[in-house]
Amino acid sequence: MGKNERFVRVYAQGSVNVSEIWVDKLTGVNYLFHAGGYAGGLTPLLDREGKPVITAVPMEE
Repeated sequence: MGKNERFVRVYAQGSVNVSEIWVDKLTGVNYLFHAGGYAGGLTPLLDREGKPVITAVPMEE
């Protein structure tokens, strides 16, 4: 994808046990990525009602 990456990292914490929040620039859905040691996982962030957290993203032309 080069210049036009679909995902952007908006938060990062840690160096050995890493927690990051990524936003899909196409849909606005927020994802939590967590890695520790040799394992890692990615899941959508959910609000109290169980719906995905969505960030307003500017429309690209």
